[in-house]
Amino acid sequence: MTAPRQTLPSQLATELRRENRAIAAEIIREIRAQVPEFSRPLAGKFGAGIQQGVETALEEFADLVAGAEPGGPERLKVYRALGRGELTEGRSLDALQAAYRLGARVAWRRYARVVRRAGVSTEVVAALAEAVFAHIDEVAAASVQGYVEAQADQAGSLGRARLQLLHLLVGGAEPAALAAAAARADWPLPTELVCVALGPAQPQPGAPDGPLGAGGGRERLPAAALADFEAAEPFLLLPDPAALLDDERVRQVLRGRGAVIGPAVPLDAAADSLRWARSVRARLPRPGPVEPVDCSARLAELLLIGDEPLVRLVGARRLAPLEGLTAKQAERLAATLLAWLQAGRGSAPEVAARLGVHPQTARQRLHQVQRLFGAALSDPDARFELEVALRYRRLTDGQSD
Repeated sequence: MTAPRQTLPSQLATELRRENRAIAAEIIREIRAQVPEFSRPLAGKFGAGIQQGVETALEEFADLVAGAEPGGPERLKVYRALGRGELTEGRSLDALQAAYRLGARVAWRRYARVVRRAGVSTEVVAALAEAVFAHIDEVAAASVQGYVEAQADQAGSLGRARLQLLHLLVGGAEPAALAAAAARADWPLPTELVCVALGPAQPQPGAPDGPLGAGGGRERLPAAALADFEAAEPFLLLPDPAALLDDERVRQVLRGRGAVIGPAVPLDAAADSLRWARSVRARLPRPGPVEPVDCSARLAELLLIGDEPLVRLVGARRLAPLEGLTAKQAERLAATLLAWLQAGRGSAPEVAARLGVHPQTARQRLHQVQRLFGAALSDPDARFELEVALRYRRLTDGQSD
């Protein structure tokens, strides 16, 4: 990490070091309070590892602000050890990643007080914030590496290489690292791929016993498919999506697992395909559909759920005129307004056809919509926000597109 040396005054490190002991104690308290997996007493090797990781990260950050050279890969071994420890404890990396994010927020909150007392410029404050979160990203990446290495130690040589490659692909590794990992895994890097989010395997009538029924299926997939069935959120990565998604072996593994197929993306966007697939899967009823859901047919939905707080804010502002109505009235007028917008500000007969009502009914409802929303209906930006809000309202009401 070079940003602190370039943009932060080195004397700031002295002020940060004065806070580090108190910050470390607060971070550990917050982690125990807010991350259930770490709520037990921090004793023995487990506790020592967490304590050392927090203190080392804070000390190292102060050194970097002071202008110290970052040092070699050995400096990251404490974080790799934490990642390996999570696998030993039988957990996914979710808890550790949550602890890192929480620790970064606590550290930044305390550091912000320091810089305010120091009276530094807003540019320095911004640079410090960027540096804190860049540092925690590096720490978290080292733990991912340690976790992946520990997983790899439990697998065979080719399986180990392919599992490592899979996590590098969805972790956004640099091209050189991917190329080297792909060579070790004997796996040609594709130009396009999809990721598939999976739920737990469901027993299927007549299905043979074995790894597939127990939540596996690696041996049933084509050699080109990469998979992690042991992850907290199992997933696949498929190159050449058009061919592999039509492969009966793949279809058999996906069937009955609430599978969601992410959009086809370039190699460097694998993480996005997986993230989108998981976003849609999180909204499916459990245990999910038997047949896979394809995100390519739900891109508008992905856009709406990409930043739900913002979409809800738009809805609260734009749909406020509906608040004084009964639930039934609001539902009818919301549907009427959305139909009118989707019909390109259509006529009453066009709206009626979309809603399946009589044109006179549609005309009456449109008059009500006009009285409620007024000038907003003539404003292109307002109409766009109204359609976003109405589509999200329908989505969260569980209605189909």
